[in-house]
Amino acid sequence: MTNKLNHGEINSTLVIHSTDNSFGFGFRKNNTLESDELFIKKFDNDLCNNLINDLNKFISKENLQKINKLSVSIGPANFNASRLVVVLARTISQQINCPLDSFSSFEIMAKRIALKNNIFTNKNSFWIYKKLKRKGVIAGKYEICLKERNSSDLIIRETVLPKVVKELESKQLTFEANYDDKEDLKELLNLANKNLLSSNLDSWRKVLPLYPHSPIH
Repeated sequence: MTNKLNHGEINSTLVIHSTDNSFGFGFRKNNTLESDELFIKKFDNDLCNNLINDLNKFISKENLQKINKLSVSIGPANFNASRLVVVLARTISQQINCPLDSFSSFEIMAKRIALKNNIFTNKNSFWIYKKLKRKGVIAGKYEICLKERNSSDLIIRETVLPKVVKELESKQLTFEANYDDKEDLKELLNLANKNLLSSNLDSWRKVLPLYPHSPIH
């Protein structure tokens, strides 16, 4: 899906996300869900150049200058894609003087997984994992901190950043990572707007791709 943005707003959010086989951009103005614009594309042979070209088609320079919230997913996902989207986000943040924040791919999908599996108990924790081609898994831990009256209004905190573990204990609540391009882009927009971004314009320096093991695994 592609949408060319030809409108700019004072309060605008841009997010950049990647999975194992795709990347995408999301745009929201004035934190209004109805304004969401999404772009999703499968990887091709020249991801580096096409990533920039597709961003230029998605949003104009004028609208890009009006972005005041910028967020990026840092993985774990495809190693090269995670690295490229982070580099792109850092570059944009530096060029337009916009603070940058980041979220792991597992944190972005955590709420969707919790809702799908009816995990509503306050303080209940669970793990999200991704199997490695060799032994072990990448896993992150998540805790439901607050449940509003509406079951969809969950606030979930990442208590353990995704890392390589040999195995997860059988008594722990675990779910396999499940990327969803459209839903993850929307959730990244939600997280970007809920998160209190640092006013430090050098925040981009702290954002690095998360890939807990060598890409040869």
